[in-house]
Amino acid sequence: MLQANCESPQRVLIVDDDSDARELLAEILGLNDISCLTASGGDSAMHLLRTRQSIGLLITDLRMAPCDGLDLIRRVRESDRAELPIIIVSGDANVRDAIDAMHLSVVDFLLKPLNTKHLVKLVKRELGMS
Repeated sequence: MLQANCESPQRVLIVDDDSDARELLAEILGLNDISCLTASGGDSAMHLLRTRQSIGLLITDLRMAPCDGLDLIRRVRESDRAELPIIIVSGDANVRDAIDAMHLSVVDFLLKPLNTKHLVKLVKRELGMS
């Protein structure tokens, strides 16, 4: 599923195969004047990244099928959007996952349940809104 909210110079792309988690995060960010697009997986996320230059930040879940968050990040890092800031969120992660993520130059690795105040502050900083 792809969804576009109101127009904004920079948007956040939220990728999660759990539609409830994806839409809740988009709603939380939207309530803080942050425009979002959503994608249910890696292929739809890559399509949006290729076609929407307004995306200024990617937030991805770690555990997704068939393409997990680390695979998606690797694909982004090998694309023309390689410099895109990325935040990983996960409810099920281990130290190896965190190390792999840091090697892929992610901005942060956040564990669920999310501290939404921290997330909003982080997103606004990355988008230059703070």
